[in-house]
Amino acid sequence: MAEGFTHLGDDLVHQGHFICLVEGSFRAPDGSTFRRDLVRSRGAVGVVPIRFAGGEAEVVLVRQYRPAFDAEIIEIPAGVRDVDGEDPALTAQRELAEEVGLRAATLRPLGQMYPSAGLTDAVTLLYLGTDLEPVPLDAHGPEEEAMEIFTMPLDAAVDAVESGEIVDAKTVIGLLRAERLLRGEHGRT
Repeated sequence: MAEGFTHLGDDLVHQGHFICLVEGSFRAPDGSTFRRDLVRSRGAVGVVPIRFAGGEAEVVLVRQYRPAFDAEIIEIPAGVRDVDGEDPALTAQRELAEEVGLRAATLRPLGQMYPSAGLTDAVTLLYLGTDLEPVPLDAHGPEEEAMEIFTMPLDAAVDAVESGEIVDAKTVIGLLRAERLLRGEHGRT
């Protein structure tokens, strides 16, 4: 907990399937109290799946409809940690299969990120997936059934981050971390 701040408790506003909305009460260092609307979440995982074609790194991405923005967003395969007690690496493998029909023989942590620290306690764990093998696709829901799966050179994906074409936070961070890691290991991507 931050120095001098105290979480006094949460009042449930809405309980959903994967998240709940609460109004949290807090005490500030000066003794005053305040309330904040917060989304409590189980968190998520995201995977940057990389193949090497002719020595160059290619990333497998999805273009998926996101109702919150009423738009299609380019993303890495990802999903909610919705199975109690499941190891996050297993969740990552499950999401790869569900969304893009792949399994990573090598799965390496890329760290974690907070998607919206002012709004939610959600944490997204990021992975680099390599040595990809095809597995049966197992799409869930209309968004996944309609999404486009495509590949692009990792360098082009990083350029798409810098140009603003790719804006999803987990995807931006995952691509940049993967590119940096691979550049450090191989001298190039």
